[in-house]
Amino acid sequence: MFEKLVDFIKSLYPTESPVPLNAPRFSGNEKKYLTDCIDTTYVSYVGEYVRRFEKAIQEFTGAKYAIAVSSGTAALHVALLLAEVGPGDEVITQPLTFVATANAISYCGGEPVFVDVERTTLGIDPGKLNEFLLNNGILKPDGRCYNTITGRKIAACVPMHTLGHPTRIDELIEICQKYHIPVVEDATEALGSFYKGQHTGTFGDMGILSFNGNKPVTTGGGGMIITNDEALATKAKHLTTTAKRPHPWEFVHDEVGYNYRLPNINAAVGCAQMECFAGVLENKRTTAQMYDPFFQEIGIPFITEPAHARSNYWLNAILLKDRRERDQFLAYATGEGIQTRPVWALISTLPMYRHCQCTPLETAPWLEERLVNIPSSVRI
Repeated sequence: MFEKLVDFIKSLYPTESPVPLNAPRFSGNEKKYLTDCIDTTYVSYVGEYVRRFEKAIQEFTGAKYAIAVSSGTAALHVALLLAEVGPGDEVITQPLTFVATANAISYCGGEPVFVDVERTTLGIDPGKLNEFLLNNGILKPDGRCYNTITGRKIAACVPMHTLGHPTRIDELIEICQKYHIPVVEDATEALGSFYKGQHTGTFGDMGILSFNGNKPVTTGGGGMIITNDEALATKAKHLTTTAKRPHPWEFVHDEVGYNYRLPNINAAVGCAQMECFAGVLENKRTTAQMYDPFFQEIGIPFITEPAHARSNYWLNAILLKDRRERDQFLAYATGEGIQTRPVWALISTLPMYRHCQCTPLETAPWLEERLVNIPSSVRI
């Protein structure tokens, strides 16, 4: 079975050896725009490409405001600060995610609380979230929700659109609204993914995007905060530019800020990537549509977009029988020059987060033992 699977993957990427998991593609104006940055000397965060890139993201996602920053992690850090997450607060998230999700919570002095995910979306299970808050959440006179077990404020919820597949974000937000919990969407993997016709990251108070080297739009490294709230957008830009007040020559910083703005030279690459993005999405969808019937034929579950969703298929994934079969396939594929990877180790099992409160986990460990990402690059 493994041999047939590997041969099929190689047939999709006949010119690549080894076959990468998800390589960036630069087929547009990247070199032209980079040369322009160098020629004009605008390579730092001041420059026209930063503004152009933010506008392109606004127009594509439908968000009213977009603030470009140095990474998706930086975007989440600032978004959580804007949600008023502070020392001792708790933030609900999921155990099946990249470690940066939990790390950004820690940067604010907060502590993650892990709620199990569902198999269909790979994101937070709305039923499990509702159950957790029914049993552990209470609204106090200050209008905020507190955890009855720990006594701490539940300051925010960070659901993730895992591997580019939209979670049931409308249901999660409805539940959080009952408890006055702000929602920050981790859409770092979901640029180009829509749920019920609306772009991921635009449902909650804020959303975050990533433009890391393996994302469908890359700037080498970079991120974005998107929101429809003008006040949040203004504060986000202020905080990410070292909280410096505008002045022709004076250096006046009115609070602790962060040097998080995206450099113009990175944004230039992003502008070129956005010009080609429609074709990228179509190419990746076609690849997924080729994978799906193949895996049906050989009896391996292939993860497809959930109901009411249009996924970007950032990383294609299959589910193997158990951890033993998963590891056997990973070793075989590696030996055959096919780059694959298991899903992340559950964040709740990492040493710095083992002490955190966690709902009973059934689905997340089940997925961790079986899920494997397979080559998902744009085919050339």
